[in-house]
Amino acid sequence: MRMGKYVIVVESGSDVTPELCERYGIMRVPMHVTIGDETVEDGSIDPLEIYSRCNEFGVMPKTSGCAPADFSRVYDRIHAEQPDATILHLAYSEATTCSHQSSKIAAEGRDYVFSMDTRFVSVGQSLVVVETAKYIEAHPDATVDEIFAFTNSVMDRVLLGFVPTDLAFLKAGGRLSNVAFLGAHLLKIKPCIEVTGGKFVATKKFRGSMLKCARAFIDHMVAKGEIDYSHIGLAYSVGLSEELRDDMEVYAHDLGFKDVTWTQVGGVISSHCGPTAFGAVLTLKA
Repeated sequence: MRMGKYVIVVESGSDVTPELCERYGIMRVPMHVTIGDETVEDGSIDPLEIYSRCNEFGVMPKTSGCAPADFSRVYDRIHAEQPDATILHLAYSEATTCSHQSSKIAAEGRDYVFSMDTRFVSVGQSLVVVETAKYIEAHPDATVDEIFAFTNSVMDRVLLGFVPTDLAFLKAGGRLSNVAFLGAHLLKIKPCIEVTGGKFVATKKFRGSMLKCARAFIDHMVAKGEIDYSHIGLAYSVGLSEELRDDMEVYAHDLGFKDVTWTQVGGVISSHCGPTAFGAVLTLKA
């Protein structure tokens, strides 16, 4: 754990990579994945194993947020090692899980813990978190209010979406708010699922191969406003072909994105989107 005035805490479903956690001293609290009668901590089981067990037992995976005790353990550890540090919990979308409420319960009586809802999940939350970490690094004397004001300004510019190939996972988890899209797979339609106001919302339909749909999805996302082309984050779940990933990286560069990074999503997000899903996170110009 890095020593500093502030320590950022996130849920494992943020998909902040181990490298970024180490670079910025970010602490992850495990969410949970349930397969049949067994519940495990996110991160303790590989997404491929999740799908394998679900196929074996004929069930769909379920997820749950962090419990107050999960946060308490992490907060206790941070405070024991850095008693003067202020803990900032940048929470997984409150509209989709109990984690933010659990954090608030764990923070009772701890005047050194502050939290806010990022309204994002996975690589969208990760982008918000990492940008906040960079801001703290550049402004070590910033107040909590100043940091959260910056975080809000980032959140207002983030665009996050993904294209699943099997909507059964979102249906099973009750994560899709407009259920009219749930029959899309019967028509060989791949929907664009965006995170809007903290919720998963189906916004557009694509037809054709996954490669064709992935390109159309990126085109749809970049058409949403004045895009900052300095960076795009691409994400995928287990099973997405290396050929498609290579093509999408070239396509992103062809569109003008200077920096392209990839993240394989973890157990919680894999349980929501299913295998072979493709996603992207972009930002609007400030």
